[in-house]
Amino acid sequence: MIRTINTEEITAVVKEMCIEANHFLSPDMDAAMKKALENEKSELGKKILNQLHDNLKIAGEEMIPICQDTGMAVFFVEIGQDVHFKGEWIENAINEGVRQGYTDGYLRKSVVKDPILRENTKDNTPAVIHYSVVPGNQVTITFAPKGFGSENMSRVFMLKPADGIEGVKNAILTAVKDAGPNACPPMVIGVGVGGTFEKCALLAKKALTRPVGEHSNVEYIADMEKEMLEKINKLGIGPGGLGGTTTALAVNINTYPTHIAGLPVAINICCHVNRHIVRVL
Repeated sequence: MIRTINTEEITAVVKEMCIEANHFLSPDMDAAMKKALENEKSELGKKILNQLHDNLKIAGEEMIPICQDTGMAVFFVEIGQDVHFKGEWIENAINEGVRQGYTDGYLRKSVVKDPILRENTKDNTPAVIHYSVVPGNQVTITFAPKGFGSENMSRVFMLKPADGIEGVKNAILTAVKDAGPNACPPMVIGVGVGGTFEKCALLAKKALTRPVGEHSNVEYIADMEKEMLEKINKLGIGPGGLGGTTTALAVNINTYPTHIAGLPVAINICCHVNRHIVRVL
């Protein structure tokens, strides 16, 4: 049965999501950070993690962003095929929500309208929006504002099929080693394997929104997630890049079928706040 949603609702929800995600850590990330503090072996690492916890506490109490880089607004929008939108064009509605959220929430505006000319849009629009049509009559919106300290450390590797699973593992480790302290560790590592050049990057981005501690339902991929997390935490980069046993909080790997001649791998790195929030309309 067709369900009508007024896009004014979309705008209001997006505004709320922009403000909330930038001021409060998601429950899964909050739990992961507390666990990291308990398990960290380095005294300096513990000190850095305690400082990060203090920062998060102050941010929530005083409504100050949990990171000064409030990110480029990234959305995954799953639209039920039985949904009909009434009102403004859906893309305009989402961008209006971003505009209101970043303006009324006093969040930093970090988007430039041209990548070479670099003039700021002054309202953090446009957002990057990924749409998919799914069964049903609901709309699921996932918001994941992405800061560029960690985004700039992300990589795509166009491996050969012969490189196999060890090639994938080496690509992940190479990206993390190269990132070092620049991605504001402890990191969350999103990995996309398969598809095409652009598809694997999208898989990696989406992987960052999976709750920390929730593994792939594909057994060998879940095993690889655990193995890579252990190996990454043995690199010694540590919290803040100052050494320690907590370099990453999670490795989330998504896969997709690919061409017989290729093995695309993308590694999208996120910092210790790894902001993400979901709303269902």
